[in-house]
Amino acid sequence: MLSPNDKKLQNLDPFYRPSLAKQKTSAEIISEARNALRTVRTQRPFTPQEDQRKLFGPASSRTPENRPPSSFSLHASSFESSDSRPISGARLSPLELKPKAPAFPTTEEDPCLSFPKPPVDPAKIRRISSARARLFRAASQGALLPDRTLLPAERKKTVESRETARVGGSLTKTNGIHVTESKAVGLVKRPPLPLAEDGGFSDVKEQGLFQGAASSPPHLGSRGDQAKRGSRTTPCPNSSDQSRPGTRAVSKADSQEKDMEMEVDDVLWNTRIVPILHKLEKEENIEMMCAACTELHHALEEGHMLGNKFKRRSTLLKTLYKLVDVGSDPLSLKLAKIILALKVSRKNLLSVCKLIFKISRNEKNDTLIQNDSILELLLEVLRREDLQANTEAFLYCMGAIKFISGNPGFLNEMVSKGAVEILMNLIKQINENTKKHSTCLPDSGHLLVQVTAALRNLVDLPLARSKLLSVGALAQLCTVMEQYMSDKDVCTNIARIFSKLTTYHDCCVALASCSRCYALFLNLINKYQKKQDLVVRIVFILGNLTAKNNQAREQFFKEEGSIPTLLSLFRTFYTLDLHPRRRAGEGDVQPEAQKPQAQVEDVLIKLTRVLANLAIHPGIGQAMAANPYIVGLLLVTLEYKSIDDCEELVINTTVTINNLSYYQVKNSVIQNKKLHIAELLLKLLMSNNMDGILEAVRVFGNLSQDHDICDFIVEKNVHKFMIALLDAGHQDICFSACGVLLNLTVDKDKRVILKEGGGIKKLVECLRDFGPTDWQLACLVCKTLWNFSENMTNASSCFGDEDTNTLLVLLSSFLDEELALDSSFDQDLKNYHRLHWETEFKPVAQQLLKRIQTHRTFLEPLPSPSF
Repeated sequence: MLSPNDKKLQNLDPFYRPSLAKQKTSAEIISEARNALRTVRTQRPFTPQEDQRKLFGPASSRTPENRPPSSFSLHASSFESSDSRPISGARLSPLELKPKAPAFPTTEEDPCLSFPKPPVDPAKIRRISSARARLFRAASQGALLPDRTLLPAERKKTVESRETARVGGSLTKTNGIHVTESKAVGLVKRPPLPLAEDGGFSDVKEQGLFQGAASSPPHLGSRGDQAKRGSRTTPCPNSSDQSRPGTRAVSKADSQEKDMEMEVDDVLWNTRIVPILHKLEKEENIEMMCAACTELHHALEEGHMLGNKFKRRSTLLKTLYKLVDVGSDPLSLKLAKIILALKVSRKNLLSVCKLIFKISRNEKNDTLIQNDSILELLLEVLRREDLQANTEAFLYCMGAIKFISGNPGFLNEMVSKGAVEILMNLIKQINENTKKHSTCLPDSGHLLVQVTAALRNLVDLPLARSKLLSVGALAQLCTVMEQYMSDKDVCTNIARIFSKLTTYHDCCVALASCSRCYALFLNLINKYQKKQDLVVRIVFILGNLTAKNNQAREQFFKEEGSIPTLLSLFRTFYTLDLHPRRRAGEGDVQPEAQKPQAQVEDVLIKLTRVLANLAIHPGIGQAMAANPYIVGLLLVTLEYKSIDDCEELVINTTVTINNLSYYQVKNSVIQNKKLHIAELLLKLLMSNNMDGILEAVRVFGNLSQDHDICDFIVEKNVHKFMIALLDAGHQDICFSACGVLLNLTVDKDKRVILKEGGGIKKLVECLRDFGPTDWQLACLVCKTLWNFSENMTNASSCFGDEDTNTLLVLLSSFLDEELALDSSFDQDLKNYHRLHWETEFKPVAQQLLKRIQTHRTFLEPLPSPSF
């Protein structure tokens, strides 16, 4: 006689798999692979490395006529001899004031002779750099300079050889010094003697100008006057200012200090720089010339002569420009380093950037570039120079940086030197200029291609990604895509950046928060629908955004034309994928340029992934399940594609169908075509691909809640296949197969099929093997056995003696709380097991155990199973 409690247990309804979405538990979050709705992973689109380094690769949309050249010849003539001439829109007129200059010295006197300056107060020496002070003291003691005075002819020859600068072939000679005609305008001829206030000669002896004359060569004394001649004559101060003692004292002290620095520059120039320049002009060995350039750079750096303030700069640059014609990459790189350090501008800046660009095109020169620290100088150009005035120079500078960034050995150095911030600041400037002019400048587009290509290489580093997030780079890059949507090269590079970044959670969240990005991506898909290299990355990005963010799914779905755009793209590439399969005699017109089949399939793979991810959202999933166009494209893909042809596409399509089949809605197209879907899934079950089999079984798990599908499963002997899968040794496969068997046991007429092929024994073995560590699977097995034993009157006849004893021992062991909280698990897993043990497994196991104990006969005890 059964007790009331036993009768109550016996009348419990059979277990079904949940048909409605419920809130995720912590267990479902930890074990995400078990969710009925699953996201799909896929590989990032592959970008092959270019065979040759060019400004624009072979896949560029720019024609050769519409882009700057990557190859060009570069000679000394490409540089300007004078780099300090100011840019002016109008020619300056000569000064009307022409002061009367005193007569020149006689022919016996040296026209370049000037008199030494009086000794400088030691306190002023401390105002200059320590290096120059030491050189000044050494010079005053006669340690660095010769004691003899050069003959007039020698001095004349020296001055002319050093100071002659040719610009456009037009020279003017003033005081024995050659200058250009443009500089000769307004130039005042002065004798080497100082003038008194009344315009006459001052008493040289009273000023002590002859003191120490023997310690300084006469040809150095005129250096300060030569520097003054290069500037325009300034009005003389009025007599009232001149009469003030304080003003005159300060002016005299400043003048003496400047004169002293000029003399120190002259000492450095003649003792260290000139010998190296002579060596460079005469040397023919490249290695020796490179060593001389390194020595020259060190000398200029120690003498604080780098930059654009050095008065001998033009002479130095002329010598360096001539050496470019040697044509040696190592030497040219040494020269470029010095030229950039001298802060050249305008045409010379463009030429030196082209020179470095030309050298960087050869990968073999990467080591030279790294050893000479050229990268820092290139970044300094981008940081210091004006973008609008030097757009072409920036282009080739960025081209070189792009090539350098392609070498992984440079990436850490680039990030540490602020490359990310510099490049993003450049992008910000371009965005502001474009917004200001309300148009996209072609030169800016060329430059953006280089900048975005370099950023694409940098984002592989975690520190670079962190910096990009900190400066709001993703929003700026979206702005670039909006403004330069017609520039496919720019959009493709930014899509490559996003496709890398969105594989990381923090970057994916940052981009998903840019609400305008979804409309932007849809516009790009519509504009470049047949451009595989761009759309495949856009779709990949959308797949990343919708993978784990329910808000992103909703935002994208709400964008106007989102699903129609995806379906249109799907049809386009589905049609392209069909062309290789059509026979030539069918009369179909083939497209002019077919895409490789793998590229076409890649777009379809990424598209089905987006659809699968969108279907996870309950509202979106139900709408998609009722959309005949979506379901139709998925089914036609399974019809013409086999898993051997394209494994990833077939699996992604099956996952999408599985997610859509989860929703039991009245107008579901999936439910209307369930038998056709079941026929298509049989092909996957018969394949040798375990991933494909697993996805097919999961779909059957959803569909088998329908009575017609259960009949189909029994009719086609699919249930035997499910029982066989219990021996697969793969927990996910056993879980899914058990789910199908659970749904079959709801029908009383089909419960007997569990005994075919030893189904009960295999379920018990799954409980024994996987139960201690997989409570979800254990719960599912217990539910299946509960359904099977609903009308049981004798446990032994229902399960068999051996399996009944095993179940008694297993269920009793699993209900032991200490075992459920195995100490080998970490805290999260303990919480996970506790949750399932309390809410899912414990009630089912207790009911099943009580039912077996109620209906069992005398059984021999079996030893406890070992786990």
